[in-house]
Amino acid sequence: MLRRLLSKVLLVLLIVGGSITVGSSCAQASIDAYVLRYLDAAEPVELAIDETQATRLFSAAQLSEGKRLFGESCTNCHVGGATLPDPTQPLSLEALQGATPPRDTVNGLVAFLRQPMTYDGSEETPWCRQIPESWLSQEKVENLAAFILRAAQKAPGWGTSSF
Repeated sequence: MLRRLLSKVLLVLLIVGGSITVGSSCAQASIDAYVLRYLDAAEPVELAIDETQATRLFSAAQLSEGKRLFGESCTNCHVGGATLPDPTQPLSLEALQGATPPRDTVNGLVAFLRQPMTYDGSEETPWCRQIPESWLSQEKVENLAAFILRAAQKAPGWGTSSF
């Protein structure tokens, strides 16, 4: 009961204040209100890692970092999960599942981000910038992929023309 009440109070504070900083023994992490409200991530969320259906939990802090990275590097072409250079291939869950190879798992999306290919997988795409490990660590690119996947699962209007 107390935990539920505290969660509701935290959500209200986040909606009013935008974000808060949560302390931890390892690091400080900013929790984005969008992640809590629209991605339903007050508790860690389980996402598919690969096609074997193995899963991994991602915290609100990890998804918030992914959202920040998306905002810094992807939002110019992918506002609200749309794909401005090619509107027929948004970042919706259905489109990610239909790509060759599929991009609806963390590893599948990370592979795409490391070496962007056309939707049919036949050649490198000029529209998406390659993200080498020298630019983003494996942990950060996984958080970015997790944010995209969770948004595709939960965010209202994500990957549609009505965002």
